[in-house]
Amino acid sequence: MASTIDSEKKVLRRRVREQLSALRPEALVRSDAALFEKFLALPQVEEAKTVFAFWGIPGKEPDTAQLIRELLRRGKTVGLPRMLPDHRMEVRRYDPDRPLVSVSFGISEPGEDCPLIAREAINLVLVPAVCYDRRGYRLGFGGGYYDRWLAGFSGVTVGLCREAVLQEAVPTEAHDARVDLLLTEGECLSF
Repeated sequence: MASTIDSEKKVLRRRVREQLSALRPEALVRSDAALFEKFLALPQVEEAKTVFAFWGIPGKEPDTAQLIRELLRRGKTVGLPRMLPDHRMEVRRYDPDRPLVSVSFGISEPGEDCPLIAREAINLVLVPAVCYDRRGYRLGFGGGYYDRWLAGFSGVTVGLCREAVLQEAVPTEAHDARVDLLLTEGECLSF
């Protein structure tokens, strides 16, 4: 059963990546602006002191650099993921004065010299995905990092998904958690 779901996920990942690569750069910029405006307007974001975000991979995810700058401007502490062996990850405080480290798959992350942020100190997580479905489930990149980390998180989770790749349903397994809120350019879905 799992191998069938794994196959379905691989096919969907490939299809969504093709859809995203077909979008014009100006459409991506407009999409990012709409997604970020909706995210920043959330009362949960306003209330959060510490936000665990991600540094978007160009062409695959929203360009969150500008969103992160705005969160910092609003006085938020921003954490970014740092990948560890065995498909684990930790959250390190983002410091705009310290360069990010480029690792595999085009991912940029904070270095070991950035302070760790404890899971309990995080109020809200912006969860990355290849795409989401209308039930709030995500299709991740296949490493399971976020599924493992989110299993012990009790705060608010938010997903951003371009309408162009929003699915009716993505293949899911028992360990797949859905986000509390899913934002597209035109909708805010709550679960």
